[in-house]
Amino acid sequence: MISPRNLLLGLVYGLVAGALWGGVFLAPKLLDAFTPLQMTAGRYIAYGLAAAVLLAPTWKSVMARMDGRDWRDLALLSLLGNLVYYVGLAVAVQTAGVALASLIIGLLPVTITLAGARKGEGAPLRALAGPLALIIAGGVCINVAVFTAPSGAPASKLILGVLGATLALAVWTAYAVWNARRLAATPKFNSHEWSLLTGLATGLLSLVLVVPAFMLGGKTHPPAAWTWFWLVSFAVAIGASVIGNGLWNAASRVLPLSLSGQLIVFETLFALLYGFLHEGRWPHLLEGAAIVLMLAGVIWSVRLHRPVAAHAGE
Repeated sequence: MISPRNLLLGLVYGLVAGALWGGVFLAPKLLDAFTPLQMTAGRYIAYGLAAAVLLAPTWKSVMARMDGRDWRDLALLSLLGNLVYYVGLAVAVQTAGVALASLIIGLLPVTITLAGARKGEGAPLRALAGPLALIIAGGVCINVAVFTAPSGAPASKLILGVLGATLALAVWTAYAVWNARRLAATPKFNSHEWSLLTGLATGLLSLVLVVPAFMLGGKTHPPAAWTWFWLVSFAVAIGASVIGNGLWNAASRVLPLSLSGQLIVFETLFALLYGFLHEGRWPHLLEGAAIVLMLAGVIWSVRLHRPVAAHAGE
């Protein structure tokens, strides 16, 4: 079972990471004059630069521990969890809105738990059926809300948004499970170092996007727009990627996937909060119901993962 200390630490890491990741869903709205490919390239070039600067003081020590398998896995993890994921997310937000994107991707707690569950790690899947059902019910509520509410967006855009969000959901599920297993098998790097190495690999990969993103057609933007573009890109890179990913790696090390995966609900809840603030409105009834259901699901799951001693004292 999880120790009380690890449970508390993991919850705090997951909560703060979710608050930082939630801003990722707002970024495409703030940069709606730019294409999803440009936003992806900008964010991850910024991530790579920030990671390189932060790695500089320990560069020789970290590089001495790297081998070919590390570089290969970091490249593949970066491709899945960063580049492909963010393109899908940006397409979803720009075509279908923050609410739809955040709550389809908000099914990550379910998909990660199902894909990453191992016998003897955390609570058994049978016990987690109730919490997962609440999270799924929350996703159903928001999708009903999106597709029944009056909207000026054509159906083709909503469908494209669903496809983008579903792609993001699939690739980040694969990333989260693989990354957690890789971290557990790689004690030579701490969580922060692994996050920075992921950033370095992502930054190098994102260089292949420079020509198609910035040099092949597209709109012309004034200097002020480009200044805003890079400010948002670096803010997301440092907040969500460097700090958020480091905290998520730390949570993955102290909690089983059956619980850490469900803490991604915090990302969904903060994304919705930021989206509602940006749009200057309160959540609609079904959106509110989705938030309550998802939060109830993760709280229930936390209770199921409490140490045995805590149950015995009740």
